[in-house]
Amino acid sequence: MTKKKLPVRFTGQHFTIDKVLIKDAIKQANINNQDTVLDIGAGKGFLTVHLLRNVQKVIAIENDADLTQNLRKKFANAQNVQVIGCDFKNFRVPKYPFRVVSNIPYGITSEIFKNLMFENVENFMGGSIVLQSEPAQKLFSNKIYNPLTVLYHTFYDLNFLYEISPKSFLPPPTVDSALLKIERKQTIAFGFELKTKYLVFISYMLQKPDLPVRTALKSIFRKKQVRSISGKFGIDLNSKIVCLSPSQWNSCFLEMLEVVPEKFHPS
Repeated sequence: MTKKKLPVRFTGQHFTIDKVLIKDAIKQANINNQDTVLDIGAGKGFLTVHLLRNVQKVIAIENDADLTQNLRKKFANAQNVQVIGCDFKNFRVPKYPFRVVSNIPYGITSEIFKNLMFENVENFMGGSIVLQSEPAQKLFSNKIYNPLTVLYHTFYDLNFLYEISPKSFLPPPTVDSALLKIERKQTIAFGFELKTKYLVFISYMLQKPDLPVRTALKSIFRKKQVRSISGKFGIDLNSKIVCLSPSQWNSCFLEMLEVVPEKFHPS
């Protein structure tokens, strides 16, 4: 690539050119030849060309018109590659099981995560994602301020695999990058039809993140129920509400469904 043709990505995407990284990302995604896989921000197809050898179908999504045209030419004879030219925020995600192996545009990381692990949790089975290191690390903080982060950990096993050298990208990013593995949990305590109700519950409880757990729980539960929750789930009532672990959030939600009348649920 000549210097004048180096990609300029306003969404913050940097093309993955490291074949070792690409192969490891595919390996970590646990894909097979029956899978449909999304490559979000496919760019010049460095990742797509490796994916098509391993899966039933690759959907390569690219917002840049010139790159989309190049992708269509490059994969014109590949029967299992579908190139979609659009912003991922406007993309209609498949209504059947799919995985994602992608070096995502860094600028829309939060939108992509919400789309996959909340809006389309019913069909997103997992995968591996190259992203900026900072938002990846926030997923594993001991204090959770974002309700969606709790929800992601409820439905998925997330694994921060390792940081990635800037030399693995073109152009090299000025921020640190990382490889994140996502896998749908085999056992989930409640159905996906309750995902919105669960998110409302967490959001309601986190309105005042500095509140002690005791005070926050009392906004929904009775005093006796709060004491019972503490004993059953090992919750320190004097700690801040943001210190609850995803599993404790899960337990509190299920307890609300069991002991609190519907009319007193957050809405």
